[in-house]
Amino acid sequence: MQQILVIRLGALGDFVLSFPAFAALRAHHARDRVVLLTTAPFRELAAASPWFDEIRLDVRPPWYHLLGLWHLQRQIRGFDFVYDLQTSRRSSRYFRLAGSPPWSGIAAGCSHPHADPGRNFLHTVDRQRAQLAVTGVRPAPMDLSWLEGRGPVLKGRTALLVPRTSGSHGGAKTWKLDRFAQLAGILAARGFCPVVVGTAAEAADAAAIRAACPSAIDMTGRTSILDLAGLARRAALTVGGDTGPVHLAAMMGCPVIALFSRFSDPVQATPVGDVRLLRADNLEDLPLERVAAVLP
Repeated sequence: MQQILVIRLGALGDFVLSFPAFAALRAHHARDRVVLLTTAPFRELAAASPWFDEIRLDVRPPWYHLLGLWHLQRQIRGFDFVYDLQTSRRSSRYFRLAGSPPWSGIAAGCSHPHADPGRNFLHTVDRQRAQLAVTGVRPAPMDLSWLEGRGPVLKGRTALLVPRTSGSHGGAKTWKLDRFAQLAGILAARGFCPVVVGTAAEAADAAAIRAACPSAIDMTGRTSILDLAGLARRAALTVGGDTGPVHLAAMMGCPVIALFSRFSDPVQATPVGDVRLLRADNLEDLPLERVAAVLP
């Protein structure tokens, strides 16, 4: 039995887009021990999945923090093969720190480099599929049934609204809150139950939407990633920007209206699934009518 390390640190949207690669690696290494190195926000999700035998956390110590680097080195040494799905400048430096084991990634001198000069112009799913093909790993069926029953069960035909995105770029990447509020009213008039999701820090957004549409439900700060996956699996629609919950909803099979600004590259990061993509250089300029026109 081989000891296999998979590196995928985040963020949520990137982690979700690695689901097909995780499934392929688990199938390829069915008789081996597969360990995931990730960050704390994704520990619960990864531990609940059928893909990994152990979860290890990377606290991303500064390079000058010798004790932290020593601990990280202990985390990543002793493996028979390492798949770096993060393929960042930081994770590539782990190759030497790990003792230069057999390695799939882009680290200089690694045994199985993904050397395609066009790799940065591929969608994340396609790029990782091509990277794994270099090592002989082929795509495998992806079963997400372990996520389906998670979270609260809400009545009616729910539509998830995700009003915030990470890295706002001065608002250009975020649709105006008053338009989300108006959209909630349109959805309610069409028989949907609008549900606002996000972190506890976004409770004020949910309150603003509920002020305009009292039938909307505030779930901000009340769902883990696992809960959100279950909610999305049962929802009839999700609307939001280029952010992790939208990617998760699409991966769970929920129809998605994704709002992309010039700061989001659809070639590399369109959510995977039943997705209607709307683009505007600055999402503040995206009119409500364009979004309402593609509602089911």
